[in-house]
Amino acid sequence: MLIMKKILFILFAFLAFAKVNAQVLDPVKWTTTIEKKSETNYVLIFNAIIEKDWHVYSQFTPDGGPLPLEVIFKDQKGNFNLVGKAKESKTTTAYNDVFEVNETFFHDKAQIKQEITLLNPKITSVQVELNYQACKEVCINLEKKFTFKIPTTESAVTIVTTPVAAEKLDTAKVDTANTLTVVAKEIVTPVEKKVTELPKPSTEIGLWSIFFIAFFSGFAALLTPCVFPMIPMTVSFFTKQSKNKAAGIRNAIIYGVSIILIYVLLGFLVTWIFGADALNALSTNVWFNILFFILLVVFATSFLGAFEIMLPNSWANKVDSQADRGGIVGILFMALALAIVSFSCTGPIVGTLLVDAASKGGIAPIVGMFGFSLALALPFMLFAMFPGWLNSLPKSGGWLNTVKVVLGFLELALAFKFLSNADLVLQLHLLEREVFLVIWIAIFGTLAFYLFGKITLPHDSPIAHISVGRLSLGLLVLSFTIYLVPGLWGAPLKLISAFPPPMEYSESPLGVGRSNVGNASSTVLPEGAKLGPNQIIVFDDYDKGLAYAKMVNKPIMLDFTGHACVNCRKMENNVWSDVSVLPILKNEVVVISLYVDDKRPLPKSEQFTSKSTGAEIETIGDKWTDFMISKYNTNTQPLYVLTDLQGNNLNDKQPTISYVSIEEYYAWLKEGISKF
Repeated sequence: MLIMKKILFILFAFLAFAKVNAQVLDPVKWTTTIEKKSETNYVLIFNAIIEKDWHVYSQFTPDGGPLPLEVIFKDQKGNFNLVGKAKESKTTTAYNDVFEVNETFFHDKAQIKQEITLLNPKITSVQVELNYQACKEVCINLEKKFTFKIPTTESAVTIVTTPVAAEKLDTAKVDTANTLTVVAKEIVTPVEKKVTELPKPSTEIGLWSIFFIAFFSGFAALLTPCVFPMIPMTVSFFTKQSKNKAAGIRNAIIYGVSIILIYVLLGFLVTWIFGADALNALSTNVWFNILFFILLVVFATSFLGAFEIMLPNSWANKVDSQADRGGIVGILFMALALAIVSFSCTGPIVGTLLVDAASKGGIAPIVGMFGFSLALALPFMLFAMFPGWLNSLPKSGGWLNTVKVVLGFLELALAFKFLSNADLVLQLHLLEREVFLVIWIAIFGTLAFYLFGKITLPHDSPIAHISVGRLSLGLLVLSFTIYLVPGLWGAPLKLISAFPPPMEYSESPLGVGRSNVGNASSTVLPEGAKLGPNQIIVFDDYDKGLAYAKMVNKPIMLDFTGHACVNCRKMENNVWSDVSVLPILKNEVVVISLYVDDKRPLPKSEQFTSKSTGAEIETIGDKWTDFMISKYNTNTQPLYVLTDLQGNNLNDKQPTISYVSIEEYYAWLKEGISKF
């Protein structure tokens, strides 16, 4: 009996140990392979098996969304060069309504391939680090280190890695980590209560939006001075050259299809030359966002009449001469002539569409060019089939230039979105929300004055009066401009929420002229604090937050979060904002938000090697991740902990809580605060 009790005691002790420590989750298991292509070229291959319902974000998830995967090579200089960017296996794209981007991710499995060229013949191994984010109900930021041994034979060498964060752990620690991973699968039960679901994996939402934007852009290009006058000219050509009506209809269809093929080929070439995901990678880069800004400003200036962007006349002459050959080849060259001659009007629109499609990656440039060319080609085909409709077309005139100018203003407004992206990434605070809105108010206000005839530009025709259509458009633009103004005083401006910087990224997060932060009775932020989600006072430094909590004698709520944590944002948007929860977070606790993906380096004197994982703690995010793992035995975000002023947990039954419903979160808060 005594022996049985001892066995049971040991068993329960082991299970308790496992249950606590198994909270350090690792849902991704990696193996690596190195393949020799030549004497100097090798391919490093990372293969991942991802646990069910988890997903890992791709390298090409856009900025402003979840944390993208990073492949970091150590000691590269002088030893080896990378051949292009790392290639990925099949990914899934889905719209994320929290970050308002099309996020790209792996599920079930993933493969990353990176080719390298050796420069140093004496090098025997390559050190690589993977940084990535895995999410389900919670998110985990993980860092894995690998060593690839350079093989001496033609055959591939496979290295199976252990599922630990750093390779500096000794064998005993590695075995323990493996054991705990197995136990995690058996014991840990994910939180079942959900606030909102991750969007179903689908690329259709993003591609359909690109198609329709491109389609309407094609109609806009149709109403420009370079394209619209060519409709009757082209239709007249087909009706005169065709022997009968059936031949005219056939030629018109061939002409329209030729236009579509030319633009789709352009989208295909862009995708093929740069790679399906390379443009996406560029579009999320700071310097390319700045380049896109400059490019769109140039396009806008051209549309406003400062100059024209034209292809060489010799191109148009050569293509035009080929159009006289007749038959299908002649019609194809006629379509190419249209594309070249109208380039001064269509080029800026096509360029803008390609930039926007580039941010989506994949086949988006092809879809965009198909939508644009379809809208451009349809009128030519339809009017050639039914020439009588030409009589219903409005006559060419100054209104065509008006369309071009309106497009120029829209291009100019869009340009500042790209500049804002760069500013947000660099955190320069040069283009904060107020500045962005003021620029848009100036742009659309000026456009309204232009439509009302109060401002004229170089290519405008004199007008004695404005048409009803122009007046209506002017009123619409003026209404939109007035709608933007309250944004300076804190209005959310939901119609354009995807364009300006977030509320927190502003000179005055509550709006111009408002300083009442709505927390306790103070009208001034405490030292080291800032306004966080839902205008809650938060600290991002533990020591400063603790000092303030002691001063006001309130319990502490630790918020382990991430800038790129989608489920953290869902909790803040859906649970923190609730009328029962928000007053508690504002008035009854001191919130300390610790960002585990903060990449800012720690001072050298504060860097250390983790006792829990053996990893090098080099950044602020590393510091808070290690704090979370060592004190609370978990690495998931969001994670919330209520503590007293000595750091002791206030909740006995459930010391930490994560991604849960409003009711459960509220009950957890009330229980902890009642014990302070």
